[in-house]
This record gives sequence, C-alpha cells and structure tokens, in this order.
Amino acid sequence: MAANTYEGLYQGEKAVWLEAGPYQAAVLPEIGANLIAFRDTVKQYRFLHEPTAEEMESFKAKPVIHGIPVLFPPNRYEDGKFPWNGKVYSFPVNEPSTGNHLHGFLHVIPWAVESCSSSETEARVTLVQRVTESHPVYAYFPHAFTIRLHYTLSEDGLQQQVTVRNDGTESMPCLLAFHTSINAPFAEGSTAADCTFTMTIGQRWELSGRMLPTGKFQPLKPEEERMKQGGVSPYFEAMDNHYTAVPQNGRNRMELTDTRLNVKLVYDVGTAYKQWMIWNNNAGGRFFCPEPQVNLVNAPNVELPAEEIGLHALEPGAIWEASSRLYAIEA
Repeated sequence: MAANTYEGLYQGEKAVWLEAGPYQAAVLPEIGANLIAFRDTVKQYRFLHEPTAEEMESFKAKPVIHGIPVLFPPNRYEDGKFPWNGKVYSFPVNEPSTGNHLHGFLHVIPWAVESCSSSETEARVTLVQRVTESHPVYAYFPHAFTIRLHYTLSEDGLQQQVTVRNDGTESMPCLLAFHTSINAPFAEGSTAADCTFTMTIGQRWELSGRMLPTGKFQPLKPEEERMKQGGVSPYFEAMDNHYTAVPQNGRNRMELTDTRLNVKLVYDVGTAYKQWMIWNNNAGGRFFCPEPQVNLVNAPNVELPAEEIGLHALEPGAIWEASSRLYAIEA
C-alpha cells in the first residue's frame, strides 16, 4: 500500500496524519507543531506518550510532556534574563518555584502547514514558524528568523529535519531542544520492568537548587554508567538530569529495549545536539523524556567556552539544521 498524507483530527484537534509501511504518525499544527503520535499499527506499538481524551485540556494548557514539543529557547534561563551581544533580553518568569523562564514559546502557538505530500514509499509534512517584528515572540527574542520542521515517514521510521534561518541583520543565538516523551513500555502486555535503555551521555552537569548549571560536573552513579553501556531501567530513580552528549560509533542516540519482546526503539538525534536532558516524571513508570538539546541550560548566563556549551551564533542569512530519526528494530 502506498504511503499517505492527509488532514484529519486527533482527539478533536486539527492534525496532519502520515502513514507509510507499518508506521503511522500525527502532528498538531495548531498546538506547537507537536508530533503527537508515532505508532506501529501492525504490532500495536505506541512509541510516544500521547494524551488521553481526558488529558487533552491539560495537554493544551501545558503541551510539554506529550509527543515531541519543540523548545526554543529550551529549558531554564536565570531570572528570565538573556544576555546576547551586549544586550539583555527579558523573558517572563513562568516557573515561580525557581524564578526562571522555562521552554520558550514555540511549543504553545500555532504553526503553518507549508506543504504535505506523499509518494509510493514516503509521507511528508513541513511546518513553519516565521518570526518577524509583528510576531508575539519578537517582543522577547528580537530576531527575525524562520524555523521549519520537516517530518518524513517511511518503512525506515520517522525522520525529523529542523532548519533555523536567520532572516535579520544581526547574529542570533540558535538555542533549540525537543522534549521528546517516550512510552516505556510502548507495547501492550509489557511493563516498566521489561524496559531498559542506553543513551550516549558523557558527563553530568551539576545543577543548583534553581535547576541551573553551576559549570561543574558531578560523578556518575553506577546506574548512570550503565546508561552509557549495558542498559538500565528508565525509572531506576527520579531523574531531572543534564548531561553532555558523547556520540558512540559516530551516532548520538537513545535506545529503549523491551526485553520481553526483544524489540528496540532507536532515537538517533544526530551529532549537532551537544547536550542531553532526561526527565522521567518522578520515576512514574509510564514514560520518560530523553531530550536532545543544542545548548547547555542557561547557556547565555554561563561563563564557559561557547563551543563547549552550544552557544552558537547564527549570522544573518545563515541556516542551522539537524536531522533525527525514530525507528524500531529487533534487539
């Protein structure tokens, strides 16, 4: 059967659906271009943490822990302050418990569907956000830029390509992450006890009581060492941790294995992401979030080399891009 792309609904919300091979995916243009579902419809796997009908209102109010939300700029910024090129931008403090700004704005506002297409083997959709002086984001982040999300579904799984183009006349920081929410377990009949994962982490950043990096590293626990190699439960303890990314065999990835079924979900995020966050909802046993991140949390306020912390300047007219892929294989 040929691949297919079509407009429809997801829990009552406007969605673009992609179907190819055994896979199915859905993206919500009006809720932050969130890729809300990625499934194997033959084996009945649901790889992403999707909201139930009862959770839809809370999801729309705070669309962070379901699907693949795009964070720009990602994670926390001290006092909502954002120094760049001799200026200081002010973001709203939207996390009162820490006094920080959290996660930017692009995951909560509508995106435009730029194109939909399909071929015999691929289903594709491109979503776009163009920020100009009249855009509400510009008041806090005064740069003109275009960000595109290209999703392609095929028998090889779900490919995500993201591009950021500086449309302005001054350099801008390119700060980006995805708060990817992975079901563990992803198969009916499996339990959290059937799940182990690995992730290409390096060192763990020390975080202050305000969840901001101190610039120092913490020793890794034995379980964190097993995150690098061998595998460990995604719920071995409550995690809201920040790590450097260190590719293995040229690839930067998280792999989740269902040991009962001998099936592995691979999340290969590419080597442009130099940091990882991982959050597991207080070790709740249902889902966890391996979050590929371009920059260190609070990077503009951290006095470390820009290359080390992913504080990249995108010059006028320049384009930054990266590709990731989700797919399942035999373990």
